[in-house]
Amino acid sequence: MPKKKVRKKTKKKPGPKPGKDYNPVKAKLKSTLPSAITSLVTLSIVIIAVSAYFVSRESLIGFAFVVLGLINIIFLKIHKIKLNQVYPDFVFGLIDNGVLVFGAVIGAHFAGIFGAIIGGAAGNTITDGIGGLFEGYVAQHQRKFEIDNLRTPMATMLGKMAGCLFGAGLGLIIVWVINLI
Repeated sequence: MPKKKVRKKTKKKPGPKPGKDYNPVKAKLKSTLPSAITSLVTLSIVIIAVSAYFVSRESLIGFAFVVLGLINIIFLKIHKIKLNQVYPDFVFGLIDNGVLVFGAVIGAHFAGIFGAIIGGAAGNTITDGIGGLFEGYVAQHQRKFEIDNLRTPMATMLGKMAGCLFGAGLGLIIVWVINLI
């Protein structure tokens, strides 16, 4: 009598079955988007509350923004995202808001609140260009050395927010120090 072949049963992984329309990248992005939106809303509430509390405390507002940047770094750690994976986004935010602060301050100095708005808008446009230039350069440099930069909604959002908060914080600290002199 011929022996029957016995098949070993393998455990199937839970989740959607890959089909002809299944895209693992899209599936990963869809699963992280709600979490990224939740983190964005949570961080935004904290940033608004801290900003409102410190708005009239010129000597502390820059340091408050740096602490908010550290909170963003903690969110990166919670979501197991390494800083080097979001470094291009971080550099963009750092340059973007770091320089933007000076545009708003100069505008406010010459034309009050309206000048701050115009200085902020013009400064934002210019700093987005400069930040994008450096973001692209850093991303290109990372690819050259095979360093993976993570491009998910969560990573990009947290990287840019952390950079923006550190940039604004450092810019505000510099403005505060200049006013002391």
